[in-house]
Amino acid sequence: TGAATTAVVQSSSATTVAVVGFVSAGLLTFEQTLGIIFGANIGTTITGWMVAMIGFKLKLSVIALPLLFLAAVLYLVKSRPRVRGAGGALAGFCLIFLGISYLQQGLAEFRGVIDLGRWQADHLGHRLLLVLVGGVLTLITQSSSASVATALTALNASVLTLPQAAAVIIGADIGTTITAAFATIGGSTASRRTGFAHVIYNVITGVVAFLALPFYVWAVGEWFPEALNSSREVVAVAFHTIFNTAGVVLALPLTRPFARLI
Repeated sequence: TGAATTAVVQSSSATTVAVVGFVSAGLLTFEQTLGIIFGANIGTTITGWMVAMIGFKLKLSVIALPLLFLAAVLYLVKSRPRVRGAGGALAGFCLIFLGISYLQQGLAEFRGVIDLGRWQADHLGHRLLLVLVGGVLTLITQSSSASVATALTALNASVLTLPQAAAVIIGADIGTTITAAFATIGGSTASRRTGFAHVIYNVITGVVAFLALPFYVWAVGEWFPEALNSSREVVAVAFHTIFNTAGVVLALPLTRPFARLI
């Protein structure tokens, strides 16, 4: 449920904030919310796949503006809530691809200006700084999907290398927990536990991904060397999906002990 909801609304923050509200109202138990939080981490990777597989391959920005006009017309139909909702959803997708187009154009101009070469991802301290960049970017935008899309676009424009972009993505996954944490302020004990569990789980997952990143890059270079040149964005998104999915697989059998720990 958490994965499907996040994939539809394109926001893990929206899912977790809703869950905090549900558990505070007594509609869900604390243990039930953990499953949704785990799933939200998988669902949030869908945006990255859309960007990597469609955003850079097809020039959707050409048809995005006409579709955005159609979306605006549909959104004006107040008497039909479903039509209005479809217009809002269509507008959101159009803006995603328009944003990718503008990010590509803008970041391309900084290729020789922004020098992140000194922040090598194989250096522990530099990798931590890149994770911090991803976290701060997510705090500012309040959207890990936006941070991931920005990292992928920077990778596509050769502003970031693959290990650097992957480190930023790890930071985005950790930074997205702050929204749910804010939502628990003034809430019930169960809601605060839910927000705290989200933070702890994502930090643990992020630490494991942080340590595994050099091995992942090495493995891709050994087994799929051509992908490092032709499909770097896909490799970065695959890393995001793998470490989030692996985190869920490992965490699910430990849900009750984890709940007791929290």
